[in-house]
Amino acid sequence: MRTKIIAGAAGAVLLTFGLSIPSAAAAAEPPVYQAKLVRTYDAFDANQAVAVDKKNFYAVDNRNVTKHDRASGEPLLQFVSDSAGPIIHMDSGVVVGGKLYTAHSNYDASPMAGSIEVYDTRTMRHVETHSLGIDRGSLTWIDRHDGAWWAGFANYDIVPDGQTEPYGQTYNTQVVKMDDHFQIVEAWTIPKTILDRFKPMSNSGGSWGPDGRLWLTGHDLGEAYVMTLPAAGAELTWVATVELPGVEGQGISWDRSGGRPALWTIKRSTKQVLVFDVPFASIKTPPNGSSHVYGPGNFQK
Repeated sequence: MRTKIIAGAAGAVLLTFGLSIPSAAAAAEPPVYQAKLVRTYDAFDANQAVAVDKKNFYAVDNRNVTKHDRASGEPLLQFVSDSAGPIIHMDSGVVVGGKLYTAHSNYDASPMAGSIEVYDTRTMRHVETHSLGIDRGSLTWIDRHDGAWWAGFANYDIVPDGQTEPYGQTYNTQVVKMDDHFQIVEAWTIPKTILDRFKPMSNSGGSWGPDGRLWLTGHDLGEAYVMTLPAAGAELTWVATVELPGVEGQGISWDRSGGRPALWTIKRSTKQVLVFDVPFASIKTPPNGSSHVYGPGNFQK
């Protein structure tokens, strides 16, 4: 049985599909919401992700980034890296303080190595690099939230050409929090049910929403997973799933530049940037599980 919540002007309507009695695992799966497509842009570099600021959006490909005017959609400037490197595989980006920060890796070479590559959004010139070296997986996304940097390290069940072992194994995927010097201070795992949906690929996109929750996407599916940090333990808490019609996974970006927030995505098969109105305000975060402290005469044995 699956529960879907469709949010509109008249409020939220809860629909239940299926007549079978759900298992405990299925019953625990969060509700599903529907996003509404509000605008589409053609963008020839929309292969890995999109980033956005007040006036422009940035279509991200492996070695290229193209700056577009968000009013007209017209391409304005394009950064292109030499095919010989050192930039190999940019996977997502976020605009912070007039700079575009991109998550970069050597996917699918081994051992996995990553860096954060930074561009001046005015000129699209490469201005900074922050190497992470060989780390926890393949760096796929980066974001800024609550005074810290956040990132995703993906691992995969696929076996790359010329190799004999899975590329890190999907279950080793994790989300990290970093300080201003990109040093990791905390890390969390993603629920197994979500990782099962990602397989054989992994977590491709991540962006903190206007609701103060972390939105994650995979490599292929048209849906985002709304997460919160747990009250205890090492696993992120799955709050809801939001369906994104037409999306094929990859990197995402919340528009936090003012006005009504929108979720920006890509459709790589058609080289398009898709913008969605998302009912984030209708999504309720359930209370954390309760715990107790017992005194003499009431101890649990």
